[in-house]
Amino acid sequence: MPGENLSRDEARERAALLSVDGYDVSLDVRSAVGDQAGDGPRTFRSVTTIRFRCNEPGASSFADLIAPTVTAVTLNGRDLDPGEVFDGSRILLEDLAAENELVVDAQCAYSRTGEGLHRFLDPEDGEVYLYTQYEPADSRRVFANFEQPDLKAPFRFEVRAPEEWVVWSNGTGERTDGVWRFAETKPVPTYITCVVAGPYHYVTDSYERVFEDGTRLEIPLGALCRKGLAPHFDADDVFLVTKQGLDFFHDHVDYPYPFGKYDQAFVPEYNLGAMENPGLVTFREEYIFRGKVTQASYEARANVILHEMAHMWFGDLVTMEWWDDLWLKESFADFMGTFSLVGATRFTDGWITFANRRKAWAYRADQLPSTHPITADIRDLQDAKLNFDGITYAKGASVLKQLVAYVGQDAFLEGARRYFKRHAYGNTRLGDLLSVLAETSGRDMGAWARSWLQTAGVNSLTPQVLLDARGRVEELSVLQEAPESHPELRPHRVAIGLYRLEDGRLVRYARAEADVDGPRTVVTELAGAEAPELVLVNDEDLTYCKIRFDETSLETLRDHLGSVADPLARALCWSALWNLTRDALLPARDFVDLVLRFAGRESDIGVLQMLHAWAQSALVHYAAPQWRPVGERLLAEGALAELRAAGPGSEHQLAWARFLASVASSEEDLALLRGLLEGSAKIDGLEVDQELRWALLEPLAAHGVADEGVLAAELARDDTASGKRHQVRCLAARPSAAVKAQAWAQLVESDALSNALVEATIAGFAQSSQRELLAPYAPRYFEVIGRIWEQRSIQIAMSVVKGLFPSLQDSPGTLEATDAWLAAHESAPPALRRLVLEARDDLARGLRGQACDAAADAG
Repeated sequence: MPGENLSRDEARERAALLSVDGYDVSLDVRSAVGDQAGDGPRTFRSVTTIRFRCNEPGASSFADLIAPTVTAVTLNGRDLDPGEVFDGSRILLEDLAAENELVVDAQCAYSRTGEGLHRFLDPEDGEVYLYTQYEPADSRRVFANFEQPDLKAPFRFEVRAPEEWVVWSNGTGERTDGVWRFAETKPVPTYITCVVAGPYHYVTDSYERVFEDGTRLEIPLGALCRKGLAPHFDADDVFLVTKQGLDFFHDHVDYPYPFGKYDQAFVPEYNLGAMENPGLVTFREEYIFRGKVTQASYEARANVILHEMAHMWFGDLVTMEWWDDLWLKESFADFMGTFSLVGATRFTDGWITFANRRKAWAYRADQLPSTHPITADIRDLQDAKLNFDGITYAKGASVLKQLVAYVGQDAFLEGARRYFKRHAYGNTRLGDLLSVLAETSGRDMGAWARSWLQTAGVNSLTPQVLLDARGRVEELSVLQEAPESHPELRPHRVAIGLYRLEDGRLVRYARAEADVDGPRTVVTELAGAEAPELVLVNDEDLTYCKIRFDETSLETLRDHLGSVADPLARALCWSALWNLTRDALLPARDFVDLVLRFAGRESDIGVLQMLHAWAQSALVHYAAPQWRPVGERLLAEGALAELRAAGPGSEHQLAWARFLASVASSEEDLALLRGLLEGSAKIDGLEVDQELRWALLEPLAAHGVADEGVLAAELARDDTASGKRHQVRCLAARPSAAVKAQAWAQLVESDALSNALVEATIAGFAQSSQRELLAPYAPRYFEVIGRIWEQRSIQIAMSVVKGLFPSLQDSPGTLEATDAWLAAHESAPPALRRLVLEARDDLARGLRGQACDAAADAG
């Protein structure tokens, strides 16, 4: 990887020297089918012609390409020796003219890691499917180019493919004389070009809009997936959300969708959620649901569809200059995804999910040692790869939500409209956005940006209530704190809600908005109000902060959390209590107790599923080890009781069934799971479809109840790509030293597994019930991660380094071993050190939580 790691300084130097007029890319992927010729990687032919200018004739530069072989390189009609100019990742270009033409003929490798041109062989029907995925810098695995976001250019693609295949790219295409040729794109960066090819199932629709001036916009819509998933593909719902989103964005951005057609491809073994390739958005195929799922899954898919659609303007039309300003597209897409979800679709409670799920991601990331300002310092491509994180996405979106409260929605949207028109098809930096927002809002955006975009860390806001002799509020103030490592106190626009019990429900009876600034802010508007039983300092979730409670409020929640009437307020309380648990201020057993007493009353299915995940995390990572067996039994008993009490056939019933499977360990619980699988046990209304069968099988495998024969029989029943992933995970979950040794070898000593099977093997390997069995791998982890980072692609290396960290060996000894590795490897690649530091921080946080929980036991 090191030779492939383009630096920011190199990119700036090249951008100052070169400008690109266009690409012609010709790919021949007929080699994707049939037997592989020869040893080594399976390859395809890639011929690229790049027309570009150089403003310093005679200067030297380089093009990017990662390929096993380069057949020919021609620069301005001169044949160059590939052996002299190509080093495996770069092509040296010397003595450039004012106007240049570079032609590169190469044999590029198909990918099995989801980076570049990924080749997937479907075990169900033997068909081959291809798709590309590039961000931040993997288009150079498919064609020669200048791989940086500020060298945008138009692209023309042509593809030779097997006769029975269909090929898609960013522009419209047609097949003539056996070659698929695609319309030239608008100027775009390399990382959002795309090719999808194979015998995909394809469904079409169309979108039409007439603007006020009478002009008509027609957008052909398409949606595609593997043939094996076609029976499950609800393309009508995908198109419904797509059309609702297009209406919303055209209503608000005042810039017609500029990229012609709008295809959406659901592809196998995809590393991401989705990718915003203009005209051809790619998604992980898990968004096609093979079994019953809750509305939270449909909401998540709709949010991703709209997130990617927002990128058509934020990122594709206007692109950041370098990855420092990645937030200019990702924060906006994350915010606009939820903004449009709530404003245009049936998922009107999207801000609850945002507060509960997305911001939890941000809060965790912002307390890691690797936290960074939203506008980050991205030195190179490895830095960029790791910065697709909770800061860039969810914190950035949270801060934009705060910005809308600060400047007003109208000023915010007008700023966006001016930004698109001013910088269409260009590249921008932070200052370009701030200038238009300053114009439209009249506010000093510089001060806001310094506090919110250019500093790291999360503030905590705590209410302080003083009552007068009559029992009314004499003074209510908000205390703001910051961690020592990031001491910035920020301006917060917040709503403060006062709640009391009325007819058994906690309802808000007073509210005030205030600008919290500095360590203590008095909220004068609430003086004289009746004494509250609960004070919620970030009611309505306007700002980005950790909510804390005064003693009265915390005691109220211990007794009445399930009675908070407003679902968003209730979700905010749950989130705050989870942050207290992670911060070792609330014992894990107390959080588990709250879940057991109140989760069954939670109406929002997404919040309920998040509570299940948090409760399990509390048990595995934050509970005192001696209490874990008790907590495990209590959670399993509670899950079973709620499962039996849930409405037959309801999504709450399904959620509790899945949660029971995740915490089951007793003979009785495992017997019930086995009975549900075999049909000898029934729960009224619970349909045990294929996806639920696999969810029930994993704990049976992990506890030694389901052996290899049972798993093989289940794969025979579900002999699909999805079935294979589930089987691999279950196989690795079995409680056997030989099984763990085999899984470790497949992950560490071999690169034969595809990215999806690496992910499945890691998920099965690390079982919280098998801590002793996994203990020997803790020292081995630190012995191998350097080699893994050096030899594997960055995507696989990241998966292995994160997934195999011995987090279940939660003892001071593992912390010391981690510190020893960090001390001995100060010169290791920064991205690798970052992953280890993050894992160390999670481990240390867990140990603090365990100490807090043990103290509660002692008390």
